[in-house]
Amino acid sequence: MSYASGKFAIGLCDRCAFEYPLKDLKKEWTGFKVCNECFEPKHPQLEPHTAPADPQALYRPRPNTDKGVGEGYVVVVYTDIYTPHYMNSDIIGTNFTVSEIAGNLGSPTVITDGSAPSPSPSPSPSPTPSPTTYTVTVASYLGSNYFYIDGARTPTLSLTEGQAYKFDQSDSSNSSHPLRISTTSNGTHSGGSEYTTGVTTSGTPGSSGAYTQIEVAVGAPTLYYYCTNHSGMGGQLNT
Repeated sequence: MSYASGKFAIGLCDRCAFEYPLKDLKKEWTGFKVCNECFEPKHPQLEPHTAPADPQALYRPRPNTDKGVGEGYVVVVYTDIYTPHYMNSDIIGTNFTVSEIAGNLGSPTVITDGSAPSPSPSPSPSPTPSPTTYTVTVASYLGSNYFYIDGARTPTLSLTEGQAYKFDQSDSSNSSHPLRISTTSNGTHSGGSEYTTGVTTSGTPGSSGAYTQIEVAVGAPTLYYYCTNHSGMGGQLNT
């Protein structure tokens, strides 16, 4: 299909809308056909150039693989300070061959600045707490025998978890009255059993050095002290 030449055709500028000969209108980068006054070239910043990627490595390089040759600076230390020495300036900054060094080190002396941390000492075991001592005696009251703790008849005692308590039965009145501990009031006389957690005994009641000692465990229940041979002689231990 052919078009008319448009030699005498009139066109409107797409931007200012003024009439111009159609052949004088220019096509802009925006696609508009505009007059000379309205024509704007495309700004270069509208088409930024893509920067090429930096090269990552050399293609088929040829590095120096001779490990017997070193490069750099030489540090020369003179121990004889009384003899003048002259350094050959040609050595510095040039390649030189480093020969293997052999010999005996001898007995080295290591000097530190004291900044190295000292080894941590092994933790010491927790010391056994010194026990609180109660003096135990036995006496009759209204025809029945009872334990007296520091002179008080069957008192209720308060014990602290983790602490030790010694019931000293050295007094001769304790003869045939071993003091023991139970989780049941009146102990084995009421169907209970002897409580032995943390409990130690020594000697014969009524003789020197005889005692019952307890180190109260964490979470220990309410306890009771009683005589293993006779009912109704003891009291309560609150924990």
